[in-house]
Amino acid sequence: MTLQFSQPTALLAQAVPIAPIKFKPGASSIRLFGRAIDSALLYQLCQLLPGDIALQATLFKPHPALAAAVIIKLSSALTAAQQQHLLSFASLQQLELVYLDKPVLLSQPGLLVMDMDSTAISIECIDEIAALAGVGPQVAAVTARAMNGELDFAASLTERVAALKNAPQSILQQVVTDLPLMPGLTELVSYLHQMQWQVAIASGGFTYFTDVLKQQLGLSATVANVLEIDNGLLTGRVVGDIVDANTKARVVTELAARYNIAAGQTVAIGDGANDLPMLKTAALGVAFHAKPKVQAAASARINQGSLLQLLYLLDPA
Repeated sequence: MTLQFSQPTALLAQAVPIAPIKFKPGASSIRLFGRAIDSALLYQLCQLLPGDIALQATLFKPHPALAAAVIIKLSSALTAAQQQHLLSFASLQQLELVYLDKPVLLSQPGLLVMDMDSTAISIECIDEIAALAGVGPQVAAVTARAMNGELDFAASLTERVAALKNAPQSILQQVVTDLPLMPGLTELVSYLHQMQWQVAIASGGFTYFTDVLKQQLGLSATVANVLEIDNGLLTGRVVGDIVDANTKARVVTELAARYNIAAGQTVAIGDGANDLPMLKTAALGVAFHAKPKVQAAASARINQGSLLQLLYLLDPA
């Protein structure tokens, strides 16, 4: 195994730099973050990699609010089995590890499409509405099963919204007034805007809330369901077609086309089973604090910490 460490520091002091190695543009890489990484931990991880591979480890701090992380560029791609070994090691070490077979460049125009509930915000809006309407437990139970992929999303949404029939519209404003943003959301959107990226939300939730986020964060677009309201009361129905998993996936391709974003520069992030088609459509799909089924199917995962950590997965140049 050939090792080359850029920006040598005490963290990498046990490594001996060698003659520079030229890595192909778009080389695969490993991203390590979420806890302090010392030379012993780095050495253990490197022992899991094939002996004929060349490595280049670099410290990376993409935002002042983030701790330094490590990027390891690889001279060749890893097999699925090798990737799984690394993920198992990272889990035991309580370390965030993401393997990328090709980079998404922060310095080029890009598109981020986010889920809303439990991703851009830290609650499920429909569960909060239901609690205020007095039907919290029954709706929350259906939400949990839907997010785990145990129920068809459209059918589950129809059932949950029906339970809200005759609830006063005023409870929507109660939820909006105290809408808890996911830590790191504001900083992430602001930074991506500085880099000329487009940021959008595609949600199986409701426009009542996505419209607020669009205005608050300056988002390029939001897509969500419309709650039907009559004489100040919820009717228990949505207006028009339900925004389901397939709709969310189409949002990625449609917005990329609208803003002339290359397919390889698209990113999607979400937590539930109805986000999986969207995550698979994007060049980089990230499961964020996600359900086990979503973590298992997604190509990248962030299991702890803030949304701002998404920047660890984007190449600065």
